[in-house]
Amino acid sequence: MEHAENEHAEGADSAATAATGRVVLLTTSHRVAPGVLSWPAWQALRSADRVLCPDDRHPQLPYLREAGVEAVVAAPTAQELVEACAGGRTVVVLAAGEGDRALTDGLARLAGSGRVAMPDLELLPGSYDLPGARLLDLVEVMDRIRRSCPWSSRQTHRGLAKYAIEEAYELVEAIEDGDREELREELGDVLLQVVFHARVAEEDEDAPFSVDDVAGALVDKLVHRHPHVFGDATADTPEEVKAHWLRTKAVEKQRTSVTDGVPLGQPGLALASKLAGRVRAAGLDVPPPAGPGIGYELLAMAVRAEVEGVDPEAALRAAARAYRDAIRAAEARPAG
Repeated sequence: MEHAENEHAEGADSAATAATGRVVLLTTSHRVAPGVLSWPAWQALRSADRVLCPDDRHPQLPYLREAGVEAVVAAPTAQELVEACAGGRTVVVLAAGEGDRALTDGLARLAGSGRVAMPDLELLPGSYDLPGARLLDLVEVMDRIRRSCPWSSRQTHRGLAKYAIEEAYELVEAIEDGDREELREELGDVLLQVVFHARVAEEDEDAPFSVDDVAGALVDKLVHRHPHVFGDATADTPEEVKAHWLRTKAVEKQRTSVTDGVPLGQPGLALASKLAGRVRAAGLDVPPPAGPGIGYELLAMAVRAEVEGVDPEAALRAAARAYRDAIRAAEARPAG
């Protein structure tokens, strides 16, 4: 008897659920090409009794129509949506890119009131962001800033050059400080320089290129210089990897000197260390020149640091930071 009553109760619950219907809130990512939806999303759209979309400019609408899915442009209230599900109907709502906060809040209030028989509610992601998807947002935002900002719209590569140097130094400082929040922010600032310059480059009349061209060239370079990852070559140590890199780079650049491509505008210690590294990697016997003055002494020290595997620029910065701390400590001591 008790078993029969339980079965009767469960059957009544199922009937009630079927009578109240089902609401599917279908979300999509604007960073994925329109029309590229998951199979569960297409199943829900094709089997729904009604498909509603509050935004008549939603990018998915043309693709739904092309696939034979009738989508009605309408922005129902929570109460209207519940009523549309009466009789066991399924209604799919194609959510706007920023979401439908008013609708979801309204449904939550109705459910919390306890006075309304609510349909089943399901949140169904129709597409997902891939890694790196937010870079698309960055490109879009940079494009709008370039077109609309009075300052940004007038910038040139030459005018922006100093900011690239400043941001690179601030990134190095964040790394040395070990501040993770600062590191994330400074990486963003360095990335901004790349995207900004690429956007400026699109407007060049003679040789325009875009951020996609920049990324594409970088991908090709990385693949070509890592034959041990993308090809048949082998490299089991960092030294072998570096040898691969230098060989492929030499073929690409067709340089006549190991000093080709070393920027002379970089800080002096870094420049000296870079030249010493090129000499050592090439197996050349070129000792640093000796001469009067502190410049030659610093050159000799930078070459020695490179041989010992020490970054002279970083070592000097660390010493300078210690000096700064000593100065602050002296300033903090009471006078006299």
